[in-house]
Amino acid sequence: MMSPTPLLDPAVGLAAVRREIAGACLEARRRPEDVTLVAVSKTFGAEAVTPIVAAGQRVFGENRVQEALAKWPALREQHPGLELHLIGPLQSNKAREAVGLFDAIHSIDRPSVCAAVAKEIEKQGRSPLLFVEVNTGAEPQKAGVPPQNADTFIAACRASYGLAIAGLMCIPPHDEPPAPHFALTAKIAARNGLRLLSMGMSADFPLAIRFGATHVRVGSAIFGQRG
Repeated sequence: MMSPTPLLDPAVGLAAVRREIAGACLEARRRPEDVTLVAVSKTFGAEAVTPIVAAGQRVFGENRVQEALAKWPALREQHPGLELHLIGPLQSNKAREAVGLFDAIHSIDRPSVCAAVAKEIEKQGRSPLLFVEVNTGAEPQKAGVPPQNADTFIAACRASYGLAIAGLMCIPPHDEPPAPHFALTAKIAARNGLRLLSMGMSADFPLAIRFGATHVRVGSAIFGQRG
């Protein structure tokens, strides 16, 4: 698969996103350093990632385990210290690769994934940051735990599988205002003692920051539109 054509200078997009994050944090009376920018590099090749790394970005997000395996080992060898997040759905049969490669997994959402990830964490001795994905819009085509089941699922992650869940992730429906979905995710996190919130993408990350997002997943605003 050919990589889409990125912006002529992705570093320009990165700088603009950083300014927006700083402005949103100022309005929300938060510190910019408390918001992690996850640059979503899915479908873009190393040639698009390299200038972003050169501009100081260290945290990247990928949707597919196989694509990340093909791209990131070489990039990490060339640029030590990069952090990689899985932001797309995880299949239990990819847990070994995911735990071995990623520093954070944003898409824990069902018992089979919990069991597979817990097994690999114990086997490999790695402990990626774990987020439970909440399907706030109850969309049947999307992954994620229904909001009404989130408390029970988080408790099971901890008690039954020994997973140290650090936060929640949500992807609001594209045809609905995102604010209620961000608010709901933050409410579920608060009552479960979770401090991290993976919320907000290119179109709405400043709003997500107002609702407490600690991780914003931004792709097209940095790299340009995907083909």
